Amino acid sequence: MKSFTTILLSLALSFGGLYSQLDAVLHPQDYHMIDLPRTEVPAPLDAPAEDTFIQLPQVRMHYQIWGDGEKPPLILVHGNGGSVRSLDEAASYFANDYTVYLPESRCHGQSSDPGEISYEAMAQDLCDFIAALGLEKPVLIGHSDGAIDVIALAAMAPEVPGAVIACGANSRPETFKPYFPIGVALRNLFKHDKLNDLMLEEPDFTPELLSKITCPTYVVSGQYDIMWVSDTRYLGEQIPGSDWVILRGEQHSTYMSQNGAKTYALARPWLTEKGL
Repeated sequence: MKSFTTILLSLALSFGGLYSQLDAVLHPQDYHMIDLPRTEVPAPLDAPAEDTFIQLPQVRMHYQIWGDGEKPPLILVHGNGGSVRSLDEAASYFANDYTVYLPESRCHGQSSDPGEISYEAMAQDLCDFIAALGLEKPVLIGHSDGAIDVIALAAMAPEVPGAVIACGANSRPETFKPYFPIGVALRNLFKHDKLNDLMLEEPDFTPELLSKITCPTYVVSGQYDIMWVSDTRYLGEQIPGSDWVILRGEQHSTYMSQNGAKTYALARPWLTEKGL
């Protein structure tokens, strides 16, 4: 029932979303529409330095480490249904400048399934992961559900991240373009999956919650992403002091899991600007 309620709400809100899409085309400066930065990309590393597991309070987490371990920590967080392979290309580039950690979320990849999943639980897993490895102020870059995870972490534990880059996050299920929740609900009819339920029922990023974020934050989406551009604008305006952009011509994954060099080209100039 919740799935179909979400669909109906999405359809009801679609007019406002369509207006924001048109407004972004007519007034791109008001939506911070930019081209992907032109950035020199280093040669990628060939393979991770380590592929292992760690036991956390609620989950046995599978993860990889890319790089020599001497550079500042950076954590890449994959999206719904993903694994270490989702962002390993991006890791291979970032490992030139950072020690990169690629964890697999609970109920994903080779990590264990503790029986329940929520964005808050996955954010807590990331906090536990950071504490267990003794990482100091890591940069967190998340894609899709991973972007929601890193926003949730930054709100619940503001002292933990050194910076957050959230790529393709939505603030509520109702801010998806209607085709997306409809497709997810149809998949659930044929094979029910709690990962689908997660996207249809969560998150709920209120202004009060987002106001708790204190670290440097960069909110990013593609021009043709699965959520309305107005939602990216909302997240960027509600997170204090954040930077936010919409990438001209990009979709939900074209600059992330589908092209690690683009991920590096997007993030590296912003991180350099922030001294990270």
